[in-house]
Amino acid sequence: MIRHRLAQLYYRPLLFLSHDRHPSFLPSRQLFSTNQPLWQHKYHFDSFKLVEHLERKGFSKQQSCAVMSALQQVISESMNDLTSNKVTKAEFDKTMYARTVDFVQLRSETQVMDRNAYGVMRTENEHLQVELDKLRQKLHEEINRTIDTVRVEMHLERGRCRDETSAQEIKIKQTDTRIESELAGLRTQMEAIKFQILQYFIGTLTGGGALFLAYLRMLR
Repeated sequence: MIRHRLAQLYYRPLLFLSHDRHPSFLPSRQLFSTNQPLWQHKYHFDSFKLVEHLERKGFSKQQSCAVMSALQQVISESMNDLTSNKVTKAEFDKTMYARTVDFVQLRSETQVMDRNAYGVMRTENEHLQVELDKLRQKLHEEINRTIDTVRVEMHLERGRCRDETSAQEIKIKQTDTRIESELAGLRTQMEAIKFQILQYFIGTLTGGGALFLAYLRMLR
């Protein structure tokens, strides 16, 4: 809507563009003036001094007057062209007032749109803030739930590890006991074997000694 208002202001014709005398003149050529034109007299320069100057330069009286008349005609036509494109102060004030009213209306519409846009942005911001708070709360709950689950699993795992450790310790103790029992049995068997070997050795020595003594008796 602001662009539409700016387009209306930009393309809106000035009140003095519809002047009946010159409908095709451009705004850049407009001149500000009062109701009465400034050029009321016929001559726009000192024609007498111009004629005297030309006569001093070698022109005749008739030539000087002809040059002065031609120059005056050119200047008058130029002045007429300039003054024909002028507007009155009342028309200019009327146009400026219309432009001022349009700009005031545009500013009011812009302010209203800014307030509406600010209200919409504020409402959206509050809605986003509420959604963000909900997401933050949900994320916090998920994190707490995950932490609790991990703690329970760690506690259970710690209990399982403790039970497995206890079972392993019991097995190790049983193994140690069995090994000690077997070692004790081996020691007993070794002692028995040693005693039997000692008995065999003593019997052998006794038999050998008896045979040796018998042999000695036979020799005597």
